Amino acid sequence: MSILIKPIITEKATADSELKNSFWFQVNTKANKVEIKKAVEAAYGVSVEKVRTINVRPERSTRYTKTGIQHGKTNATKKAIVQLAEGETIDLYSNM
Repeated sequence: MSILIKPIITEKATADSELKNSFWFQVNTKANKVEIKKAVEAAYGVSVEKVRTINVRPERSTRYTKTGIQHGKTNATKKAIVQLAEGETIDLYSNM
């Protein structure tokens, strides 16, 4: 089970990384805060102060077609906001 799926790079996440030294990751939905902390420290070689998680619910949609009503949904995901220690940083753009 890989815990870190991918880093989230949006305007809000980039602003957080520059101002608050916190980085956003999409993580496995069954991972807890302790596992996320250990995975980030092992992958990037930094010390983590705080981990906050967000469970994102699936979006549901309905389409009206010739054959009837079609219901669908996206997958549920989990995000983690990782606060690093003072003076440490992660360069997410070097691996792209």
